Amino acid sequence: MRRLPFRRLVSLTTLAVVGAATLGATAACGDDAAGASGPVTLRLGYFPNITHAPAVVGVEQGIFAEKLGSDVKLETKTFNAGPAAIEAIFSGALDATYIGPNPTVNAFSKSKGEAVRVVSGAASGGVALVVKPEITSVEQLRGKKIATPQLGNTQDVALRYWLKEKGLKTTKEGGGDVKVVPQENAQTVETFTSGTIDGAWVPEPYVSRLVNAGGKVLVDERDLWPDRKFVITNLIVSTKFLKAHPDVVKKLVEGQVAANEFVNTKPDEAQQAVSAHIGKITGKPLDVKLIKQAWPTLEFTNDPIAASLKTGLDHAVAVELTQPVDLNGLYDLTFLNEVLKAQGETEVSQP
Repeated sequence: MRRLPFRRLVSLTTLAVVGAATLGATAACGDDAAGASGPVTLRLGYFPNITHAPAVVGVEQGIFAEKLGSDVKLETKTFNAGPAAIEAIFSGALDATYIGPNPTVNAFSKSKGEAVRVVSGAASGGVALVVKPEITSVEQLRGKKIATPQLGNTQDVALRYWLKEKGLKTTKEGGGDVKVVPQENAQTVETFTSGTIDGAWVPEPYVSRLVNAGGKVLVDERDLWPDRKFVITNLIVSTKFLKAHPDVVKKLVEGQVAANEFVNTKPDEAQQAVSAHIGKITGKPLDVKLIKQAWPTLEFTNDPIAASLKTGLDHAVAVELTQPVDLNGLYDLTFLNEVLKAQGETEVSQP
C-alpha cells in the first residue's frame, strides 16, 4: 500500500478535525433545548377537539405566540389519543402537551415519576354515557354493548367503575354483564346508528353527536363528582424541558391562563376559533352549532383538580386496569400560582 507523505497526512488529519468540529457546532446550533444561541424551540401537543379548547384557541388566536415572545419558536403537533402524545414526550419529540388524566398518570408511573409534571389545568367535564332511548336504567344495560374510546383510557375507567358500583361486571376482553367495546370516537356515531353498539361513554363533541343521532344521556359524568368538577384536560411538560427552560414554561403557563380567559370571556369568538382551527387540521370545520351545544357541559379552568385525578387512579386500580401509583411530585404549580397571583386571581392549592 502506498504511504502518504507526512505533510499530506497532517493536512488530511487537520481537515478531519476541523470537519468534526464544524459538525459538532452545527449539531449544537440545531439543539435549541441544549441552550445553544438563537430562539428556544417549544414543541407543544394538543388534540383538535372541544375538550382541548384552551389549546386550540391559544394556537389559533396567537395567544401562545404572543406570550412566548420572539425568543421562543413555537412548534405545534396534534394527536388523536393520549398514548401517542406520551410516546412523543418519552422520545424527546415533544416538550409539553395538553392531555387527559389517565395518560398523565401512565407517563408518571412508567417513568417512575421522572418524565412529566402537571403545570396547569385546562378543562373539566364534557363527558357522558349516551344510550338508545329505550334504555332508561342501569339494569337495562345488562347484555348490552357500550363503547369507550380505548381500553384503559379515562372514559373506559369511568364506565367500568360506575358499572362495578352498580353491581355489573365487565372484563378486559369484552365479556361480563355489560360488553365494553373500545373503539375510536370517530367510529362511534356510525356504530351507534347502525345498532352495533347500544351506547357509549365518550367526551364532547361525541356526546352531542350521539344525542343528535337519536341517543339520550343516561349519565352526565359531572353528577358523579364533588361540585360536578373533574379534570378532563390538563397541561403537562417534560421534566427535562422544565429544568432546562423554566422561563419558557412560565410563559407557556401565562399563555394557558390567557387562553382560558379568552375562552371564558369571549365564548362566541372562541367557538368560531375552535371550528376554524379544527377545519385547518382535519379539512372540515367543526359545526359551530355542535360546539355551542357541547360548550355548556364544559368548564375551562386553570385548576387541574388534582383530587379527581387521584380518585380516577383509585377507580382504575379498583377495576384492575392499573397498579397503585405514588403521585407525589406529579404537580408543579409554582408558575401557575405566580401568574394567577400577579393577575389578582385565586391561587391553586399545591397537591
